[in-house]
Amino acid sequence: MAKKALFLPFMNMASGHHHVADTLMEETAKLEEHINTSKVDILSYSYGTVEKLVSSFYMKWIHLFPSSYDRLYYYLAYRNVAKRSRHLHYEFLFKLYMQKLLANKNPSLLFCTHALPSNITSILKQKGKLNAITVNVYTDFFVNRVWGINGIDYHLVPSLTVKNFLIQLGVDEERIYLTGIPVHPVFKAPVTNRKDTENYAILVTGGNMGAGSMEKLLPQNEASTVRYYILCGNNGKLYKKLLARKHERLIPIPYINSKYEMNALYDKVDAVLTKPGGVTISECLMKQKPIFVSHGLPGQERINMQELEKHGLMLTLSRDKSVEEQIVSYLENEKAMQRYRQRVGEYHEHLDKREMGEILLDIFNKEH
Repeated sequence: MAKKALFLPFMNMASGHHHVADTLMEETAKLEEHINTSKVDILSYSYGTVEKLVSSFYMKWIHLFPSSYDRLYYYLAYRNVAKRSRHLHYEFLFKLYMQKLLANKNPSLLFCTHALPSNITSILKQKGKLNAITVNVYTDFFVNRVWGINGIDYHLVPSLTVKNFLIQLGVDEERIYLTGIPVHPVFKAPVTNRKDTENYAILVTGGNMGAGSMEKLLPQNEASTVRYYILCGNNGKLYKKLLARKHERLIPIPYINSKYEMNALYDKVDAVLTKPGGVTISECLMKQKPIFVSHGLPGQERINMQELEKHGLMLTLSRDKSVEEQIVSYLENEKAMQRYRQRVGEYHEHLDKREMGEILLDIFNKEH
């Protein structure tokens, strides 16, 4: 009888939780063992169309009242992060629906790419109401207090710091796989060095959904010497606005669905100007592209910024100076570039050298 693997992100909007789940589903499909995969958002499964309202409210809140969201996230999910406690409100809202979903799907493997389903999964596993192998797949560079830890069988972690944090919480080291935040294998292809070293090219991401607008970071006059590829995502308004400017060095790009196209775009540029979302950062680290960040969205992204800065894996730009001048100055500073390459090299040194498929197969075949 074929095994079933269930992947659990949260909310249906495009996010790192979904990208990671999709990557792991694709890797699972390549395995010789026949494993049926499915992906379910527990919010829409539980409450139907309410999910769209929650997603819309979430994005508007972050955009209009960032400070209040930041404070609430810190209070609910990050304060005293090493102290784990029950989140009874989440259990009240989702536990029965999760039990219904598990009874319906009957998975033998459960992958949580978001903290909330992980939390409920952890409770059910500890109470003996879930027999599936459970795996946390972290999509940020830290572990917030909502993630379930007890009862979770395996952990795919983004960094050595997170691995050590879990060990401090009592997780056995052999249950932790230091994979980095999982990204499509195409991004692990040999890095292509650009031949044009006189005209810099920068990839700008973060335009999707209009949150944390990047437009003001772009040059406002024709004197720019840098070529910008601006990934607009689903933000049609931004795409049309940039097209209307008819600036030869500002190249707006609509949503890219193909990972191979995205990889080719990375190969065209010298650096990436982005928000500190886990998956994009992980792709940049795999491509060994310098990462520049001017700001992060409240909550997870700001904490990601702190973690990445601590390890020298990104450069924070001053909003009071020319973005272009700061980036060009850094790229032309050979010592700074050498330090950055060294830090990225150290990051890669700690990662599991096996292909993701091998790691998944290792998990699937272990005795429980």
